[in-house]
Amino acid sequence: MSAGTQDEAREHRLHYWMFGGFLAGLILGLVVYSFSGGAPWVGWVTSNVTGPIGQIFLRLLFMLVIPLLVSALVVGVAEMGEIRALKSVGVRTLIYTIIVSSISVALSLAVVNLLKPGAGVDPDAARALLETSGAGAKAIVDRAGEAKTGVDAIVNIVPSNFIQAMSENDILAVMFFALMFGIGFLLTDPGRTQVLRNGIEGVFEISMKLIGVVIRMAPLAIFCFMFNLAAQFGWDLIIRLSAYVGVVLLALALQMFGVFPALLAVLGKKNPVAFFRETQEASVMAFATASSNATLPTALRVADQRLKLPKPIARFVLTIGATANQNGTAMFEGVTVIFLAQFFGVDLTLGQQVTVMLICILGGIGTAGVPAGSLPVIALILGTIGVPPAGIGLVLGVDRLLDMCRTTLNVVGDLVAAQVISTRTDASELPPG
Repeated sequence: MSAGTQDEAREHRLHYWMFGGFLAGLILGLVVYSFSGGAPWVGWVTSNVTGPIGQIFLRLLFMLVIPLLVSALVVGVAEMGEIRALKSVGVRTLIYTIIVSSISVALSLAVVNLLKPGAGVDPDAARALLETSGAGAKAIVDRAGEAKTGVDAIVNIVPSNFIQAMSENDILAVMFFALMFGIGFLLTDPGRTQVLRNGIEGVFEISMKLIGVVIRMAPLAIFCFMFNLAAQFGWDLIIRLSAYVGVVLLALALQMFGVFPALLAVLGKKNPVAFFRETQEASVMAFATASSNATLPTALRVADQRLKLPKPIARFVLTIGATANQNGTAMFEGVTVIFLAQFFGVDLTLGQQVTVMLICILGGIGTAGVPAGSLPVIALILGTIGVPPAGIGLVLGVDRLLDMCRTTLNVVGDLVAAQVISTRTDASELPPG
């Protein structure tokens, strides 16, 4: 068995273990909620056993998330200038990616704020869990309360000291620096920056490998998260979780069948019905594998044989898009963060929601291609806005279905991008042959 096949099999088993941990924690927590009557031993178990296990898992993620996001975003943007002859295409792809990701995240935030799937749980229980999340969580909440607003918030996106921004977990400032650094690669002679780029790619590979190791602890952590949540909130948890899944699917559907057809018709000069028919093979493959990278060969063949796109552009845009143009992932992150804020009764200001939107946009470019690769981004955003990061256990158990759906959106979005960029690129900008 090849190394790639072994990795795929291991990832497949991990999803089952995560779902198993989710179910076991949920069922046991509901049983405890129904029959314990708030016994003191329940609080002791959540404070001294399941709580610390979950916190260790989250601390491991926080330890790795900054180097992961910085290196991923720098590499993702820098790769857009990899082919010198297609440098203008790279810049065009970057601009397109940011604009369409902004539309997708704004749409997802509008849907989750309108439908409020997380609202309605016991506010006293939510406050109690917020207060027992540990000193680290309390410090994060206090810092979130001091967040800048208005013009100050805009100014603070630009860090005066990158190292200080990293030490303070100022994620938006850190990602702005990474974005600028990646653009710097586009503007600089590749021969002078190759060694540095190789070093950053090495940091990315090491971070991804370590995240993959930490994620193997996820089934146990999810069990602990779900036990704590179910023992605290009881049957309200099931209702809110179902509403969350429905809102995520609705947001993804609006992007797939609303935004994408508009982009195809207006910018891509392509009949949307014909486009979806011609790309259905790639869509099915993406849904089945839940992996943009695994679907890439199929997407390249579809772009060449079915859409008849220029090979240099299709190869470039689809290869970059497999890691950098992840509309579905950005939407999932946005809905999840706002849902959990609603669930725990944390009222977000307009400025905080704009911050969430910006992080999700950049996170869609810099999300790691590992199982639950968006988990570190979501956990860090939750901490930034004062929501207990342990709340991610609520959504990870149903992540497999949502992962399949958002991966399909990611792959179709890459093909839409290839169609639009191809239509908007003059033949004289392409390399000969």
